[in-house]
Amino acid sequence: MEAKLPEKNTINTNYYANEDQVLLAVDCIIFGFDKKQLKILLVKRNVEPEKGKWSLIGGFMKQNENLDTTTERVLQLNTGLDNVYMEQLYTFSNVVRDPGKRTISVAYYALIDVATHEVKDIPLESAKWFDFKETPELIFDHAEMVEKAISRLRRRAMTRPIGFELLPEKFTMRQLQTLYECILDKELDKRNFISKINSLDVLIRLDEKDKTDSKKGSYLYVFDKEKYEKKVAEEGFNFKM
Repeated sequence: MEAKLPEKNTINTNYYANEDQVLLAVDCIIFGFDKKQLKILLVKRNVEPEKGKWSLIGGFMKQNENLDTTTERVLQLNTGLDNVYMEQLYTFSNVVRDPGKRTISVAYYALIDVATHEVKDIPLESAKWFDFKETPELIFDHAEMVEKAISRLRRRAMTRPIGFELLPEKFTMRQLQTLYECILDKELDKRNFISKINSLDVLIRLDEKDKTDSKKGSYLYVFDKEKYEKKVAEEGFNFKM
């Protein structure tokens, strides 16, 4: 039988009065893709310590929230973004990580298509996309968080075809290859990449073409969602180039 949790208004806050109290925060690493570059979304911190410096999007958990709802609130408040799927990454608990007060931070990361997730109603200096390779110096241990997030993303890229989250609904094969090159930070052989993608049988080629870069144009593709999800679920799936 599932244990019954106490109602919010029946929690006795005096039970642990003699224990040390620490703050719990969330920090969000938001990766985006604009068809050419891998991006990261940062905010300019508006409170001390380190006021005015670039930071991940973060905030403190309230007593009536769980971690996921805190993350949703913090992201919407700072960027105007909502309905963004976030994955929990890692917990950072170094005793001196935040000079303001003893704080534990749970990092989340997300992958989104920049074009369809506009940062809205927020001053430019508050929330801004940066090319990932030009990420500015960050406060506290946020650079370590970003490093863990990009490592996770690279491992994920090797175990499943990435694209739903970072690409528009319709995309060219070149855009898909560019995405992988940005994530892995290396050039990929065009023929090998196309051969690998085609062998997965998760794309549908459309009759439409993108003629942005040439008169001849490039065929547009969409993911076959059913086959895509089946491939992701297959044990032992490997996407190494």
